Parts: sequence; structure tokens; C-alpha cells
Amino acid sequence: MRIGSGFDVHAFGPGDFLMLGGVRVPHSRGVRAHSDGDVVLHALCDALLGAAGLGDIGEHFRDTDPKWRGADSARFVTTVLAMVQAQRLKVVNADVTVLAQAPQVTPFRAAMRQRIAQLLGIAEACVNIKATTTEGLGFLGRAEGIAAQAVVLLAET
Repeated sequence: MRIGSGFDVHAFGPGDFLMLGGVRVPHSRGVRAHSDGDVVLHALCDALLGAAGLGDIGEHFRDTDPKWRGADSARFVTTVLAMVQAQRLKVVNADVTVLAQAPQVTPFRAAMRQRIAQLLGIAEACVNIKATTTEGLGFLGRAEGIAAQAVVLLAET
């Protein structure tokens, strides 16, 4: 068994939606990012890579590479999952926390859980999505951006 953790943050910018866990979430702002800026999937990728000892998302999907400009972060997850599977590892479960004052995650939690389970090829019961605020503290509390952290457990196949 191997455990990995991941974290990602993006500042808010122009736009009217966010991508969270592969789900389009209406919001008064977008994010500033090279790809689609999905903090949930980026944190998940880092957790997977960390558990497998394969570095981090920045090593594999550089934000200076035009190939990834505006990319759907689901591509990152499927690529990383293939790397994990090549190490003869499989995902047991994933636990994600979204940190933001807004948007509300609750209305989108089930869809996010379903999409992540689909991307990882595991049962929805093996994916958990939580959300919290920072009680108005710091850049997240001032609604300047959004963050996510993820933890995954991998097992040998």
C-alpha cells in the first residue's frame, strides 16, 4: 500500500465558471491558469504521482508547454493513471477537500464524485469530496482564489 497527497491553488480571474473535479461549476469568476485550472484534478494528479514516486504534475505537464494551454485536466488524470498502472499499482480510494469561500460545492459533489470515479476506474464509494472555507482568513477567505487537497491510497496489482 502506498499513500500520496496533493495540493493545488489558483487565483480567481476573468470568467463565469470553474472546473472542479471535471465538472463545470457556474461562478462569478474563473481562474488564472495555463490549463483549465481544475484544482481538484490537479491535486489528485499530484497525490497519484506522489504515491507512485513519480514526481509532480509540474514535471509532466509544464505550464510553459503550449501543448497544455487550455487543456482539459481530465487528460492529466488519465495520463497519470496510466503511469501509475505501469508501476503495477491501482487506486484503492481518493479523498479530496476543496478550500474556498465560494462557490458552494454541495450541489456539484455527486457529479464530481462520479466523474473522478470514472476517470480513476473505481467505484463512486471509493471517492470522497469535502469542502470547507477558511472562515474569511487569508487569500482564500478574501475570495481571491480556490484550492484543493487530495489524498489517495494505491495498492499493488
